[in-house]
Amino acid sequence: MIPYGRQSVDQADIDAVVEVLTSDWLTQGPTLERFEAALAERCEAGFAVAVCNATAALHIACLAAGLGQNDWLWTSPNTFLASANCGRYCGADVDFVDIDPLTWNLDTDALARKLEAAESTGTLPKVLVAVAFSGQSCDMRAIGELARRYGFVVIEDASHAVGAHYAGRPVGCGEFADMTVFSFHPVKIVTTGEGGMVLTNRPELAEHLRRLRSHGMTRDPAQMDEPSHGPWYYQQVELGFNYRMTDMQAALGLSQLNKLDGFLARRRELVARYQTLLADLPLVLPTAQAEAESAWHLYVVRLHTDVLPVSHRQVFEGLRAAGIGVNVHYIPVHLQPYYRDLGFKPGDFPESEAYYAQAISLPLYPAMTDAQQDYVVDQLGRLLCKTSPAVS
Repeated sequence: MIPYGRQSVDQADIDAVVEVLTSDWLTQGPTLERFEAALAERCEAGFAVAVCNATAALHIACLAAGLGQNDWLWTSPNTFLASANCGRYCGADVDFVDIDPLTWNLDTDALARKLEAAESTGTLPKVLVAVAFSGQSCDMRAIGELARRYGFVVIEDASHAVGAHYAGRPVGCGEFADMTVFSFHPVKIVTTGEGGMVLTNRPELAEHLRRLRSHGMTRDPAQMDEPSHGPWYYQQVELGFNYRMTDMQAALGLSQLNKLDGFLARRRELVARYQTLLADLPLVLPTAQAEAESAWHLYVVRLHTDVLPVSHRQVFEGLRAAGIGVNVHYIPVHLQPYYRDLGFKPGDFPESEAYYAQAISLPLYPAMTDAQQDYVVDQLGRLLCKTSPAVS
C-alpha cells in the first residue's frame, strides 16, 4: 500500500534518540530546550514551548489567550477536530467561518462579514484559530488587520506548515499571529513521534504556556504567594496539565529539523509533478494563496463529480483497492454529531460541505518515488476517464 503520508526516519534520527536514552535525562530536559531554541530560531520567533501533541498546544494557547466561559472561538470547518475542540476544553462557545472556494482555507471576506454582524450582537470572538490547511497559510495579513480592528487573539494552527513561509517570512514568526502551533505527528513535515509546539513573541505568553504544560507549577519566587521554603520548593499557582514533551521526542525532532529543507524540497518536486501529470484530468488542483509558500503536508484534489461517470466514494474505494492509501481531509467539523448537538446542521457552511463531497488527498511524502507517483496518477486516470492517462 502506498500511504497518503508517512514519516522519514533514518539512522541519524535513531542515533539521536539512543544518545538520549543513554544520558541522564529522559523526560523534559536540555535536549527539549535545544529543540525549542532551534525551531524558534528557524521561525524567527522569540519563544517556543514544546508539548506532548498539537492538541495540547492548541489547548494551552487558548488558555494563555484568556479564553473561557461566555467567550467565542471561531475557526474553519475544514480542519481536524482539535482546532475547534480546544475552545470547548476552555468552556467557550465555538463557531465557524466558511472556506474560500479556491484555496480551501478560511475565507477572509466571509470572516469580515461575520465579524461585522457579530459586533452588532455582542458575540465577537475572543480567539480566531486560523488553520494553515495542507501547509499554506490563510490570508494572514487580512486576518491581522481584522484582529486589530475587532480585538481578537489570532492563533495560527500551522500543524501542517512547519517550514512554510508567508509574506516572505517563516510561518511562526508572529508577524500576523499572537501564537502559532505546530504538530510533529508522524505524517507531518517533521516528527517527534507525537508532539507539538507553541511559538510566540510575547514573553508573558511564553511564561504562561510553560506553566500550563506542567501542572500550573512554578519554582520562581516572584510568582509565589509566600517566601520559598528552600531549593526544593514549588507552588501550583493555577490549574495546569501534564503536557510535557520528553527529551527522547525532542532528540528526534532536532534530528528531523536538520533535514527539513530536504523534506520540503522533495515535497515540492512531487507537487510540481502532480500539477503537470494531473492537468488534463477532470479535477480541481490546489491553488496557491497570495503571499503563501506552502510546506505541502497534503496534496488534495477535488473531483468534478458533476461530469464524472463515477462517484466520490467509488474513486476513493477504487484507489484503495489499487493499493493507494488515499484519505479525505476533512469531514467538516460542524457535521460531527457532537457539534450537531450544539445546533449546527448541514447547509450551515456550504463551501466546506461542497469541498468535502469532492476532496481526495493523494499520497505525498519525501520517500515517495516518481514511479509510485506515476502509478497513483495512472490509477486515478483510469478511474476518472476509463482510459490510462499519459504519464511522463
